[in-house]
Formats: sequence, C-alpha cells, structure tokens
Amino acid sequence: MHPTWQRNLGRTLSAIALLFLAFDGGGKVAGLAPFVEGTTRLGFAASAVPVIGVLEVAGVLLYAIPATAPLGAVVLTGHLGGAVATHVRLGSPLFTHTLFPVYVAAFVWIGLFLRSPRVRALVSMSEVP
Repeated sequence: MHPTWQRNLGRTLSAIALLFLAFDGGGKVAGLAPFVEGTTRLGFAASAVPVIGVLEVAGVLLYAIPATAPLGAVVLTGHLGGAVATHVRLGSPLFTHTLFPVYVAAFVWIGLFLRSPRVRALVSMSEVP
C-alpha cells in the first residue's frame, strides 16, 4: 500500500494530462477549425486530422481505464513522440513547442507510476535479485 497523497497526486497528474489530451483529440475528431488549422500548419493534410484525433482519443480512453492504463500510456507516448518529431522537423522553439509533448508524457507516466502499484512493481529495481 502506498500513501494517500501519492495516489492523489498520481490521479491529479493523470487527470491534467487526460483533460488536455481529451480536449485536443476531441477537437480534432469534431473537426473544429482551430484544431484543423493548427494541425495543417504543422504540415499534415486536413484529411489526417480526424484520424490523428481518433487515435489520441483511443489512447485517452485506454489510459482512463485502470486495467488498460499502461497500454494507454504507451499509445499516448507514441502519439506525443510524433508531436516531438514534428516540431523538431519544423525547427520549433525547444522549450515551448518541441518539449511540450515531453512535459505531457511526463504527467502521463509519473501520474500512472504514483497511482498504480502494478506499474511501480514493474519499475521497481529493489525486487531484482
């Protein structure tokens, strides 16, 4: 068992990441103009925006369900890695644009680590003989 503060901090970090990613993915799926314009400005075809949004929302749903949260974290990490690659390709500012997806991924993984005993056990090196 881990302290309540740890679980609550994990849930809070996870919720922040989920809300941001759900908003972003939902806006893309809905085809809202700011989301389509922002994504096409990054070099993607407008027809790719809903597909990117569906994949993002799928990762969010997987992450939101405790039993599939590790799989969701992996899917979201792949999605966010693509965002980093896109910003590197475009030469975007490092700390505000290129690394922003890394910050979100850190919230995803630290949140999951703090709220999930299964993930902590998997990552723990103290149990290795």
